[in-house]
Amino acid sequence: MTRAPVITTDRLILREPRASDVEPYVAYFTSQRAQYTGGPMTRASAWAYYGLEMAHWDLRGYGMWAVTQKADVDTMLGIVGCWYPEGWTERELGWILFPGAEGKGYALEAALAARSHAYSQFGWDGAVSYIQEGNARSVALARRMGCTLDETAANPHGATHAVWRHPTAADLALLADADGSIEAYV
Repeated sequence: MTRAPVITTDRLILREPRASDVEPYVAYFTSQRAQYTGGPMTRASAWAYYGLEMAHWDLRGYGMWAVTQKADVDTMLGIVGCWYPEGWTERELGWILFPGAEGKGYALEAALAARSHAYSQFGWDGAVSYIQEGNARSVALARRMGCTLDETAANPHGATHAVWRHPTAADLALLADADGSIEAYV
């Protein structure tokens, strides 16, 4: 079994998803809040989808991390990380925060850490984020991460989602050399 590495940021711990995390995950995906992330689902579908989240680590060697605060590693605030299901044309960096965790900068902090890990440890040379039409918060986060809209990219979701392309690791290094003000991108 592939174990998810633990990533620590200023305020957060990104850790392996656990069986004990299933209830907050199911609660999110069965609610209207999941309208931009594949939901709302039935409880059975959300439960099965969480199983896929956990299995993705074994199938690909990477996956989504459970996002927690340092002071409470047992309470999952959401999931952030690497996603590449069968049939997709590119690797995705994804993020979902549960109600109560939004608006605090956690998504940016966690997504930057996950992208950095994907580039430095998993050998990714780039990533995309598939963002459903109408999901203004995710678009704003993608922009803050330096992503650009790629209207020519292949898209497994079709017209309902836009493809936001992340800067490559090489692009980020060049930007850092040219202007220290983009430190949030790395």
